[in-house]
Amino acid sequence: MAISVGVNESLDPSVLSSSSSSSGNSAQDLQNQFLTMLVTQLQNQDPTNPMDNSQLTTQLAQINTLSGIEKLNTTLGSISGQINANQSLQTSTLIGHGVMVDGSQVLVGSGTTTPFGVSLTTASTAASATIKDASGNTVSTVDLGALSAGVHTFSWDGTLADGSTAPDGKYTVSIAASNGSTQLVAQPLNYAYVNGVITTDDTTKLDLGTMGSVTLDEVRQIL
Repeated sequence: MAISVGVNESLDPSVLSSSSSSSGNSAQDLQNQFLTMLVTQLQNQDPTNPMDNSQLTTQLAQINTLSGIEKLNTTLGSISGQINANQSLQTSTLIGHGVMVDGSQVLVGSGTTTPFGVSLTTASTAASATIKDASGNTVSTVDLGALSAGVHTFSWDGTLADGSTAPDGKYTVSIAASNGSTQLVAQPLNYAYVNGVITTDDTTKLDLGTMGSVTLDEVRQIL
């Protein structure tokens, strides 16, 4: 690549002043600074050792790369905003539905009970649920049998170990699962009702009332 500029040719001061006044880090600022330095180098270079064309090409490529990254960041920011808006819209469809989330609570009221569940990373050959009252006393044990890996939901009929009906209130459930002689990690799940959606600048959460709030990826199952 050949550039014809006289060694002693004067440079328009307006070019230098406008270029040197840009001290930012944007692609346009760096491009202005590069052109200013390029003209200065051409004016003061040694005629017997001119500026290497490959160096010039590399510098231009770096400027184009920076400009491309800035445009990509702008595009990604726009896409992120659209994703958040779509997620809020999708989450709002869960209002009025029940979901299963991490927890160990079972509620009994008016002869009905809320579901409970378990999440397993590996299959079990045997599993059981132990239900306790508010004082920590075991009131019922439910045999869940063999379970595959994944999320499973169950219902307790509210019957106590002595055959009577459990009084209204809050109970807790714990899950024991095994594969042969190996004890497995079993995450208990409890039921929650979606009252609404809480939207902030960067997150969207489900309002579960007294159960608090969770993000969509914390929901293990939608009922």
